[in-house]
Parts: sequence; C-alpha cells; structure tokens
Amino acid sequence: MITSRDDVWQSAEVTAVDDVADRIRRIVLQPERPEPTRPGEHIDVLATVNGEQQVRSYSVVEAPDNGGHLVITVFRTPDSRGGSEFMHSLEQGQVLRVTKPLQNFPLRVGAPSYVLLAGGIGITAIAGMAALLRRLGADYRLVYVARSRAAMAYLDDLAALHGHRFEAHIDDEGGSLDVPALVAGVPAHTELYMCGPIRLMDAVRRTWADRGLDRTNLRYETFGNSGWFDAEPFVVRIPRLGVEAAVGSGESMLEALEREGVDMMSDCRKGECGLCQVKVLGLAGRIDHRDVFYSDRQKASDSTMCCCVSRAVAAAPPTSSGKRPAVLTIEVP
Repeated sequence: MITSRDDVWQSAEVTAVDDVADRIRRIVLQPERPEPTRPGEHIDVLATVNGEQQVRSYSVVEAPDNGGHLVITVFRTPDSRGGSEFMHSLEQGQVLRVTKPLQNFPLRVGAPSYVLLAGGIGITAIAGMAALLRRLGADYRLVYVARSRAAMAYLDDLAALHGHRFEAHIDDEGGSLDVPALVAGVPAHTELYMCGPIRLMDAVRRTWADRGLDRTNLRYETFGNSGWFDAEPFVVRIPRLGVEAAVGSGESMLEALEREGVDMMSDCRKGECGLCQVKVLGLAGRIDHRDVFYSDRQKASDSTMCCCVSRAVAAAPPTSSGKRPAVLTIEVP
C-alpha cells in the first residue's frame, strides 16, 4: 500500500545523475525537508512502472549537507520489476515523491569489532557504515564481492579510503569469496553486517550457524530479486476466492494478486519480515524461495512462502515445445 502521510513523504529534485559502474547510476536528490541521515537508512521512491506509481526502496549511500542532498545508487536490470528502468530514465531537474530517510538496518556502535560484507549493489547499504566506523576509529573489515570489476560501484574510492581494512573479491579474476574462511576468521563477539544477493547471504547464514556464533551478531539487509532460478511466468490460484492470476517474469506474486484485487498484507517487500507469507496448498513445479525470513528447514517443506519475492518455476526449464508454466495453489490469511 502506498502511504500519503505528509510527515513521511516529500518532494525531492534530481540535482545530478552520473554512471559510476556498468549499469549502475548515481542519483543525487535534494529533499524539500532535509534531515540528518544515519548509516543503513533508505528512502522509498514513487516510481512510474507500466503507467502506475509503485514504491521502490533505495539505500542512502551518503547524505552531504546534513541531509540536504541524498545520494542513491541504482543498478539497472531489465528483468527486474521496472523500478530500475524508471530510475535510470531520470534527468536533472525532475521532481520525485520520496520518503524521509527510514531505518530498517541500523548499525550498532560500540561492538568490539565488525565485518561489513557487500555483494554487488549491496555496497549501497554498507558504504555509509564503513565510513562511520572509519571516523570512529573502530576495528572493522570491509569485504566487497562482485562478479566483475566493471560492476563494482565506488571500488577505487573505497579502496583508497579504507586502505588495509578493505578487500575485494572478484569472481572473473579468480578471487571469489571463500565464505567458510571468512566466517572462520570472525572473532566470537564480532558483529557482521551484510547486504547482497540471497545466495551469498544464505551461505553466510548457514556457515554462521554451523560455527555456533551468536545469531544476534549477524545482521543483514537484502534485495529479493536474486533467486536460484531465472524468473519465469507462472500461475497462482486461490480457490476460496475464485482467483487465478498470471504472474509475469517482471513482477512479484504479491503485485499480481494485488492487481487482481486480493487484499494482501505486506510490509518490507524484500523477503525479510514474513508478513506476506501464504500457505501452499498445491504445486505443479517447484518453489524458488528468495526470502531470508524462513529457515532452511522451513523452506524445504514448501508449506509456506513469502509472496513478495519468492516464485514458482516449472519442474524443468521451459522449452520452445510449449511446456506449461508452473501452477501454484495457495491460501491467504
């Protein structure tokens, strides 16, 4: 649901746009009601997608002038839900509706040491934390992971700023991150903050649990658009309501059901809070769990799913022979 509360939403002018990496654009906004911004905060933006206004969330990378300007960085991906395409179309002088900075991923100051892990565009949520820890003289380690150097926003700036505390792991240069080694090197009371693809986050969470480290010291923010399978169209049915909806590859099941008039509960829309969970009654295909709300055991049962990010996929990849898409039967609260 799009809120219109005047104390949250405001206008913001685009004052600058520039590309900082392959398909990654830096956008500077000047909000009408500036306020100081803390590391880990984000803003929601009203993006025009397929002629409709939809809410998209972007981490605040930096906020100079005491919040007088807000810098966000957006990765453009054609197979997303359309928000990135809209954001990349913005030009200097345009005015958007945005929220004030909101906090879902706070950094706790005062821990003995920190590991900050960013995967790809996840650096947008982590960079501000690293900058603050550097200013405070904290003991921290900044780990930046990506498939290629060209896709790493702010790479040179971060390396120069953080020096020996910074390390980059680049897949196509033979430097992929060894997750077990990373977690094995974490002192017992260290806090690890991470943002990135779900596969990376799941690997860290499993290894963290296997080592028996304190779960409260592992904190994360995610974007739920990176599953184990490519997004493909599927069909969702709610027999009790007589609803059948086709879910396109560029939209979420939650959005498709809302389009059909189903009253759905949701909040984060990133697979973190679990408010949008639905009960699975039947499945022709398999579920691609893209959330970080459920445990591995819960995901394996396929009895429930977070419909804001998780999807259904055909049992085998679709072919030109006309293989039918997956069909998912659910019940909603």
